[in-house]
Amino acid sequence: MSGSRFVIGNMKLTVPQLLQTSRICRYVVNGKWTTTHYTQKPRENDERWKDVDMTRVSDEYDVVIVGGGPAGLSAAIRLKQLAAEHNKEVRVCLVEKAPELGAHTFSGAVIQTDGLDRLIPDWKEQESPVFQKVTSEKIYIMTAKGRIPVPVMPLLPIYNVGNYVVRLGHVVKWLGEKAEELGVEIYPGYAAQEILYDENGAVKGIATNDVGINKDGSPKESFERGMELLAKCTIFAEGCRGHLTKQIIKKFDLETHPMSYGIGFKELWEVEPSKHKPGYVEHTLGWPLMVGQYGGSFTYHIEDNGQPLVAIGHISALDYKNPYFNPFKTFQKFKTHPKVSELLEGGTRISYGARALNEGGFQTIPKLSFAGGCLVGCSAGTLNVAKLKGTHPAMLSAQIAAESIFPELENSERITPESYQKNFESSALYKELKKSRNVRPSFNTKLGYYGGMLYTGLFYVFGRGIEPWTLNHGKKDNEKLEPKENHKEIEYPKPDGKITFDLLSSVALTGTNHEENQPSHLTLKNDDVPEDVNLKKFDGPESRFCPAGVYEYVPRGENTDELRLQINAQNCIHCKTCDIKDPTQNINWVAPEGGGGPKYDGC
Repeated sequence: MSGSRFVIGNMKLTVPQLLQTSRICRYVVNGKWTTTHYTQKPRENDERWKDVDMTRVSDEYDVVIVGGGPAGLSAAIRLKQLAAEHNKEVRVCLVEKAPELGAHTFSGAVIQTDGLDRLIPDWKEQESPVFQKVTSEKIYIMTAKGRIPVPVMPLLPIYNVGNYVVRLGHVVKWLGEKAEELGVEIYPGYAAQEILYDENGAVKGIATNDVGINKDGSPKESFERGMELLAKCTIFAEGCRGHLTKQIIKKFDLETHPMSYGIGFKELWEVEPSKHKPGYVEHTLGWPLMVGQYGGSFTYHIEDNGQPLVAIGHISALDYKNPYFNPFKTFQKFKTHPKVSELLEGGTRISYGARALNEGGFQTIPKLSFAGGCLVGCSAGTLNVAKLKGTHPAMLSAQIAAESIFPELENSERITPESYQKNFESSALYKELKKSRNVRPSFNTKLGYYGGMLYTGLFYVFGRGIEPWTLNHGKKDNEKLEPKENHKEIEYPKPDGKITFDLLSSVALTGTNHEENQPSHLTLKNDDVPEDVNLKKFDGPESRFCPAGVYEYVPRGENTDELRLQINAQNCIHCKTCDIKDPTQNINWVAPEGGGGPKYDGC
């Protein structure tokens, strides 16, 4: 039965995929969505929890790392390397919410190997999944039917010849193997849910999330309390818009400038061999975005185990104004361009995904250390948006943090790694990020991407980023959304099931799964805001900016046109876009039960 296929539109789905597209996690009371998650609804006054044992088991480490991506694993590996070099015993624990390392990793991805070279100098001899060198590259400005070539030269920030096309999830899995060989204790499938503080207000570790809770917020017979993981120093490496990192930045007042974000989509295609060019990289800007919108596409060719694979994707900045803008449909529209559809025709789409990414750059990097811990990688906003590179900055910042923390481990019970900030600011990475700091905000003028290209040419290519000023991004992305009366609805082409696809069949390819009978991890601070504000003022933008069909406005009853919000939490692919773009910041993403979410294979 599991091998049978069912047809929905033009999409053939297996039984597991069919179940994925139909299962949703909802909790509606009297026709209205009700938030039941314990992070929003405290259990102290709930009679259903009166006799439940709430004690936690705890364990102590030298360092606890939250997040098993390139940054978290780099920090773990470097700490154990230093311990071996100095003949010291250092206990390092890493928790990762994905069921296995790499399953939640999502990126383009073309990487510089600076971070890998520094961490594991002989990686080429260790059968790493980094093998497809970039051999040729082109950049275009897209129009509706054509494209204009842009000269590619080594001085451009996005120049990639000599870098590597990778499947980043496979790289992460390989790094995890190296970390375990060094003795790092890795716990996939455990989501960090709570920050723990000592009597002085310093971070003393984290607690994993409680499991075994019904969707109405009551305990199941299988309820288990999360575990406390205590440490001298806690490193937050959650990636873009980490839900604990967000709390840390607010509590310790670490923000220097509001972050700006984008949402990136990617599909992996097996194309016809005659169209495949291993090592070829292509970037575009322009159509189907408006002149004033920041974003663009990428197309990366890689041959993996004989498969002619192409990673094709599109990034849209989340500072857009029109509430009717739909990033997913914009990506699908991009693929209707004659030059793009020509590449994909006759091929097979084998995966889909989406993820928010930091686009703020140098000026939005927060203060990095605080009492009891520090931020690394995309949690610290280190992505170089001008280069479209996040992996090597993540790995380098994590190694700098590890080297700053290690000398202090035997001197104090709780560490504030103040030297990390100083060491980061004296690093080559800091200089790299500072040099490109004005490229992204230069696209925010009325000239749009034409102005950004002109500025990049004058001040980056020729001036090498030494201009004495630093541009800012203005208001937060959610604050830039305008009321529906200011804009017209946007018409998008209907999916053909061959080159372009609907959202439902796309989410089916992510392998996403959550325990259905649990409180929705897409929590609302106020359950009335979606209908009273988002729907009335912005025509329900969450139903368009979500890349997984999590948010829907459906009839409140059979005989009424009145709409209510429905949250299909089962579909959530952990992109964090809702947490960023919700106009009132009423949506608060928290971790579901560990192991839930997408299961990307090398994305």
